[in-house]
Amino acid sequence: MRRRLKSIFIGSVGNLVEWYDFYAYAAFALYFAHLFFPGDNVVVQQLNAALLFAFGFIVRPIGGMLFGHLADKYGRRTALTLSVLLMCFGSLMIAVTPTYASIGMAAPVMLFLARLIQGLSLGGEYGTSATYLSEVAHENHRGFFSSFQYVTLIGGQLLAILVLLLLQKVFLTHEQLMDWGWRIPFVIGACLAIVAALMRRDLHETTAFVEAKKSSKGESSLKALMKYPREVMLVVGLTMGGTAAFYTYTTYMQKFLKLSVDLTNDQTTMVTAGSLLFAMLLQPIYGAISDKIGRKWLLIGFGVAGTLFTIPLLTALQTAQGPLHAFILIAAAWIIVSGYTSINAVVKAELFPTRVRATGVGLPYAITVSIFGGTAESLALWFKSIGHESWFYYYLTGCIATSLVVYLFMRDTKTASAMNRHD
Repeated sequence: MRRRLKSIFIGSVGNLVEWYDFYAYAAFALYFAHLFFPGDNVVVQQLNAALLFAFGFIVRPIGGMLFGHLADKYGRRTALTLSVLLMCFGSLMIAVTPTYASIGMAAPVMLFLARLIQGLSLGGEYGTSATYLSEVAHENHRGFFSSFQYVTLIGGQLLAILVLLLLQKVFLTHEQLMDWGWRIPFVIGACLAIVAALMRRDLHETTAFVEAKKSSKGESSLKALMKYPREVMLVVGLTMGGTAAFYTYTTYMQKFLKLSVDLTNDQTTMVTAGSLLFAMLLQPIYGAISDKIGRKWLLIGFGVAGTLFTIPLLTALQTAQGPLHAFILIAAAWIIVSGYTSINAVVKAELFPTRVRATGVGLPYAITVSIFGGTAESLALWFKSIGHESWFYYYLTGCIATSLVVYLFMRDTKTASAMNRHD
């Protein structure tokens, strides 16, 4: 039990660092977008920054395939360590990239390359960490312990917001933050990534992987994955609505509060931080509930509530009367969305046998997130730029409703799990 808890802690901490590094870009885009994308239109500058954020998702399927293969062939520990080192390099690139005023168009190009590196790293992190946490957890508490992937995933975003808050309130003036202070969180992220890599180097390999290696057939995990087309399509279907909702209430919400609700910078930061903290606390609660009643009912609850209430919630949020009103509405949205986020990792892991699990979780998930998650912010900002912001609300509802159909007809992976299959 001590070794299991230690492994879950180290795996989770590394996941937190990865997502902090990735989301520091979104948290600080309001402060550096003008330095890389010249012009007077703030919405267009943020749209350009959001497009680079979306580009970071383009290579996530490649990362899912590459690191999934490494995890399934050479071990979960090796893949987890290499992914966090790659994230370190991407963060350092952003920290030292000159601005448009210094090197012209080369500045956004370098920013683009750094985001691709971070996307490659994160594409490998999700599938491998979801697999690792699911395999080391006790089968009776798998939903609870695997939920810590999203605790730390959201925690990484919250940490980025807290760093922003400290820089805003304690250490820097607004002008310093806009000029050079935005580089600090990326330096912090690179240092944290090195620490996480050192911790992961001593992780114990999972028993499931060791057992699977004894009967390994020597074929690539990608080729082996082709034998599970139904499971691959299930990952795509169950992820579609959840990932679009998740990125709406995380990366896009900060811009939404600033540009649409007209909150101040300080209010935007406080509301975003408070809602992320609330979301973190929900994850293990929902995960524990899934260990009792099964995964399927939580997914259906998210699908039904998301389909019915997304448009009313976002419409009400657009006209929120102050930060408290905005926080309450976002918290209500998280009560719905957590039905997906808390258990989506374990559901995917339970679909596949051990020898293809990391690739099976990571690759189709990364493809779906690239299409529906990474584009959510840029799509919402584009709708706003053409004067039809509410169209995005209908798009998001459609994504969730499509996933609901999948939830209704899929098996409950808690009672029909492939976790003990190593073929």
